[in-house]
Amino acid sequence: MFDGILQKFADQAPGAVMVRALLEHLLNAERLDAWFERTRGSQYTRKILFSSLVGVLLQVVCRTHPSVHAAYRDSAIAASIVAVYGKLRGVELETSQALVRFIAAESAQLIEGLQGARPPLLPGHRIKYLDGNCLEASERRLKPLRESAAAALSGKSLVVFDKALDLVADVFPCADGHAQERALLGAVSARVAAQDLWVADRNFCVLSFLCAIERAAASFIIREHSQFPCKPLEPMRRVGTSPTGARFEQAVQVTTPSGETAVWRRIQVKLKTKTRNGDSALILVTNLPAEVAAAATIAEIYRTRWTIETAFQKLEDHLHSEINSLGYPEAALFGFCLALVAFNLYAVVMAALRAAHPKANVDDTVSGYYLATEIANTTAGMNIAVDDADWARFATATHEQMCTFLLDLASRVNLAQWRKSKRGPKKAPTPRTKYKGKTHISTAKVLAGT
Repeated sequence: MFDGILQKFADQAPGAVMVRALLEHLLNAERLDAWFERTRGSQYTRKILFSSLVGVLLQVVCRTHPSVHAAYRDSAIAASIVAVYGKLRGVELETSQALVRFIAAESAQLIEGLQGARPPLLPGHRIKYLDGNCLEASERRLKPLRESAAAALSGKSLVVFDKALDLVADVFPCADGHAQERALLGAVSARVAAQDLWVADRNFCVLSFLCAIERAAASFIIREHSQFPCKPLEPMRRVGTSPTGARFEQAVQVTTPSGETAVWRRIQVKLKTKTRNGDSALILVTNLPAEVAAAATIAEIYRTRWTIETAFQKLEDHLHSEINSLGYPEAALFGFCLALVAFNLYAVVMAALRAAHPKANVDDTVSGYYLATEIANTTAGMNIAVDDADWARFATATHEQMCTFLLDLASRVNLAQWRKSKRGPKKAPTPRTKYKGKTHISTAKVLAGT
């Protein structure tokens, strides 16, 4: 399928080739700059193209370069590094958000073309998990921050995760690191679509938000906040048990901000084991009718909410998602959004693996860490060895042709090399009672018993 050197990389590092091909297909310079011109606000292009900024920062996000400065030195940008940082500072939050949405939509088409989507947990509903992410404290490089003893927060975001496609569908960035996540729910409400099923923790149990979801002909499963205003219409009745605990249900009445009343359901799971926060019961609020989803189904769907927590963990472990050398909020959030873009490219690769290896349980056995390692170890050499002209076919390929390329490459992956190393149950920490009062000991003498 490929020629010369590229064929060798396709045989020995197919994961890296898949990601590089996806970058060329979705984020090639010509297409990206044309997209930027259509969507930009007040930011303009003069000496530094938007595609050049993306290229530099993606090298850092994917860990092929350790810093923005190192990636800049390896780029063809003629402007100074000061100009590059200035350009990063000027990237508007709306542009970062729109880029995530653009790549999410394109990635979704590829995943569906590969037939790599997961079967829905609740037929007829698109499950979307909502959670917040606060960027870690930045370095104090900016002059106003140098004398600060307090940590400098560069912003936060609300992230929407699509369960079936296993990708980040949307993001709502905010430059104020002290902003309440609930303050961003108005923007989220505007993106709710019919047949969505929103799943979130109790921090998002806001009556106006839940009413907005219902008005959009969508559904929700939200963990109840202790101050959520609802009126029980009946006592809790037991409806079953599960390995985690007994389930109870009751109908509740809420009064909407417009003064109307609605009847929703309240599901309680009395846990056999307390949560890490010490809660002995889990209470969920939903507007799903009982004939659509039983209490057991609702509890199970909420239990899978950890998927978005796992996605955040992957962003932290496999990608450089929070570049703390970027102090300006716009630049830091642009880096985070590019990490979400890279995560979605990985989601396409995983969908291709599921399609190419249908008998293998890819989701449970394949580690994204080894894919990220292959990319970090291979990309620099591959970019030197393979001519740019050899990648051109991916820039002009249709989605159908890309799916064919990806399936061929995915079939070459040796899944055993990417297999997860599952650890056993955690052991209780061993009490350290020996040699107290000593600053150090000789390992050789301890092993010899002397």
